[in-house]
Amino acid sequence: MSWKKPHLVVAVCIATCASIVTLSYFQRTKLSFMFMPETKVCRGTLANSTITPLKDNRTFIIAPYFDHRNNKMTRVIAIVHHEDVKELYCWFCHPSSGQMHISKAEIDVHSDRFGFPYGATDLKCLEPEDWEPHYVSIHWSPNGDIDQLPLFEIRNRDPEGSLVEFTVCISTMFGEYNNVLQFVQSMEMYKILGVGRVVIYKNSCSPLMEKVLDYYIAEGTVEIIPWPIDSYLKVSSYWHHSMDPKDIGYYGQITALNDCVYRNMYRSRYVLLNDMDEIILPRKHADWTTMMQDLEQQYPDAGVFLFENYVFPKTVFTLTNKFNTSSWSAIPGVNILQHVLREPEEKHVVNPRKMIVNPRKVIQTSVHSALEAYGFSMLIPMDVALVYHCRAPLQENLSRRLLIKDTTLWRYRMSLIGNVSKVLQQIAWSTGEYS
Repeated sequence: MSWKKPHLVVAVCIATCASIVTLSYFQRTKLSFMFMPETKVCRGTLANSTITPLKDNRTFIIAPYFDHRNNKMTRVIAIVHHEDVKELYCWFCHPSSGQMHISKAEIDVHSDRFGFPYGATDLKCLEPEDWEPHYVSIHWSPNGDIDQLPLFEIRNRDPEGSLVEFTVCISTMFGEYNNVLQFVQSMEMYKILGVGRVVIYKNSCSPLMEKVLDYYIAEGTVEIIPWPIDSYLKVSSYWHHSMDPKDIGYYGQITALNDCVYRNMYRSRYVLLNDMDEIILPRKHADWTTMMQDLEQQYPDAGVFLFENYVFPKTVFTLTNKFNTSSWSAIPGVNILQHVLREPEEKHVVNPRKMIVNPRKVIQTSVHSALEAYGFSMLIPMDVALVYHCRAPLQENLSRRLLIKDTTLWRYRMSLIGNVSKVLQQIAWSTGEYS
């Protein structure tokens, strides 16, 4: 019967195509130490944003970092919904062959979420045993098309660049920030004390502040990390969900701090985690270098050094004719030299702390303490150093006579006044160019 041959040929073709499709499918779904051959090297779209949303709209990738301290792992700094995200997979790309290795991520939501549904998260991805990936994609499934996934370069694989002694991590600048004078004073104090780099996670600031940032970027002191978190989540400017029930607290501050620690892990000997209106101020030493040399000798096994925060109310002034700062009067913001009265400690209230850390010993950090670290955390007494925090008063009903005069900041007044005046002159405030 002549009709059987054509039908047999068609059947064979269909079976062959089905086998090819099936084989391709199973190749793409192999997990753990199985490879998926690819015709191109590291396909996918290379991510170029600080915050990259996945298609599930519940996961936001910041950056992956190689972490060799415990197993051979890529640690992906992310923001996830603590209940809705159940499974994620790490798709590693071979740097030369383009082969894929898929492993299931351990989703570790940080404990300091403060009631918000989204929180800082580590996605822990075990790497292939026999090759080093340089790129990774994150997907909610072990199956899919790599071409449709964002591709992230794994940082810290081959650390490069110069090592600075101190990096200050500031997170986050938001709310059209315009406290220009205090910012310049803080920057110049950081430089006097020994900073090599200041990393700022910037959401928004005023046009005036933008000019100041441009100056410090050109100088080589400031590094800006764009932080458009409000494009993806409903953000709160408060620290606890009960105070403002949004998606994530304080513009994702904790996530930014963790990213800053890993970003500078091999670029800085120490990392300081504080806000823009805070200065870790030595009282026994001239600068951070001599202070940390002493502290390292006393506590060689410590990885985290905690400094108590003291509020110097910006509403209470100490006026003096000793300082020639009249040229600053047109600059918006607080003049910290006029605020040297601090609030006393409150009974039964623990002062919040800020940190200087060895980033290579930190695993996870919160705002006021390290959640997980190698080595121990050391509380530094206030006679060694304190956090000078010039802000709105916390003890609002406290009379002036109960405040404590602390002029530690004035030790640096000559250098500080000269440096600030020079910066403001170079930015050309006096000409009204940036008004």
